[in-house]
Amino acid sequence: MPKTSKYIFITGGVLSSLGKGIASSSIGLLLRQRGFSVTVLKMDPYINVDPGTMNPYQHGEVYVTDDGAETDLDLGHYERFLDENMSKLNTSSAGQVYYDVIMRERQGAYLGKTVQVIPHITDEIKHRMRAFDGKYDIIIIEIGGTVGDIESLPFLEACRQLKHDVGAGNAMDIHLTYVPFIKSAGELKTKPTQHSVKTLMEFGIMPDVLLCRAEVKLGKDIRSKIALFCNVEERSVIEALDASTIYEVPMLFARHELDTIICEKLRLKRSKRDLDTWAKFVHRIKSPRHGVEIAFVGKYNKYPDSYKSILEALTHAGAINDTRVNIRWVDSEEINGDNVNEALAGVNGILVAPGFGHRGIEGKINCITWARTNNVPFFGICLGMQCAVIEYARNVLQMPLANSSEFKKNRFSVIDLLPEQRTITDKGGTMRLGAYPCHVERKSRAYNAYKSEHISERHRHRYEFNNDFRQAFVDAGLKISGTSPDGRLVEIVEIPSHRWFVGVQFHPELKSRAVTGHPLFVAFIKAARTLSSEQV
Repeated sequence: MPKTSKYIFITGGVLSSLGKGIASSSIGLLLRQRGFSVTVLKMDPYINVDPGTMNPYQHGEVYVTDDGAETDLDLGHYERFLDENMSKLNTSSAGQVYYDVIMRERQGAYLGKTVQVIPHITDEIKHRMRAFDGKYDIIIIEIGGTVGDIESLPFLEACRQLKHDVGAGNAMDIHLTYVPFIKSAGELKTKPTQHSVKTLMEFGIMPDVLLCRAEVKLGKDIRSKIALFCNVEERSVIEALDASTIYEVPMLFARHELDTIICEKLRLKRSKRDLDTWAKFVHRIKSPRHGVEIAFVGKYNKYPDSYKSILEALTHAGAINDTRVNIRWVDSEEINGDNVNEALAGVNGILVAPGFGHRGIEGKINCITWARTNNVPFFGICLGMQCAVIEYARNVLQMPLANSSEFKKNRFSVIDLLPEQRTITDKGGTMRLGAYPCHVERKSRAYNAYKSEHISERHRHRYEFNNDFRQAFVDAGLKISGTSPDGRLVEIVEIPSHRWFVGVQFHPELKSRAVTGHPLFVAFIKAARTLSSEQV
């Protein structure tokens, strides 16, 4: 283990959503395949303390780590590609940085000095950047936002300082930029990349590698032009073409020897890389032998990043089952008893997604009724599981007023707050968050999937199964197959007589990994594939 880790800073220019998270994850995978220990940090310049209270339409899903940190969805990419758990130390926002500095100022820690962006804010950012110094061979740091954003300036300055602090050969900068293809002119334009690099250089950062997002291949003349005007070696101008699946990106980078270039610039001993297992995984994604159609029932469907981890977990499970998973998006706000048959006809499985608030709840319940009565594989996650409990109470236990107290509090609230949640007023970071253990009953669908009685899964919710109604559900045929170790909290429910009907209070998608997947998603797609073969 080195005394000081090697650092790779990844920035983005021209425009947002170019895929810095995928680039960071792909680079991390390639370096791990060469035998190096790698972790990735995300530095977000927004003032929110974390994305926990942000609208999914603005920021996508909230990714939760084992230790309960509510983070950016890019941490999900890091975990899925590197197969390593991240923590609260892997993410920092400007809000966290400023909050900690201001709290220390209030406590007198700066001894009456004027607190400034430089050095106090930048020192705090560098301190967070070095949280794993010496614990990993390579630390990749992704800077959120786009170069030129006002809020990003302290983070870029911290990058410049840290590169100076650790010395030559111990840090490098990779800049992800955009090379647009102008159809009317029939040519690629390099000017946006030139301006982006110029802006970066104004902050004292000279990129060592340029990753150029483009829709068409960069010819040698284009790469030479970019290299000349951006002061970068020509071989370090690497095209990052659109890929049919994000999991192909590491292989595309490998063809351009990106990891070899990184090893040279960081003075790392180059060992042989092995991507055979990864290549087979990608092949199964791109060329599966089977196919299923899954109804994805949610209310944030207009922005698929709201469900990023679930979509990736379905991709993993599909590859493991050698099956292409086709998504039929079903907006739960538009579903009612009259159109549910038309909306779900012909699907091989139904997944009811998590969420918050009363919007679309009745549509989700209608879809669950359809899945239960038509014996179609059903998977309910968090709110999806809670809706399944409400549906079962209304239509099997004959409790038509059954509901969750989140939506309508009455004496039939089969989903309710725990006592410790009833006095909470702050919204941020106060839910049941992070990994909790769960005991799984042996004779159950869940056990058949996990092959273990003891599991750990991540949570993000306030409301729970109301134990006042527990025995009534059991007597009516609903199996409680997973609970907290003390038996107090219901974690998994099933209908044993159904083909495959499972609802979970936790978020299994957060533990799905590329190549290996997640047991419940794998079992769900297997059940859907079985139904599909029967329907042929």
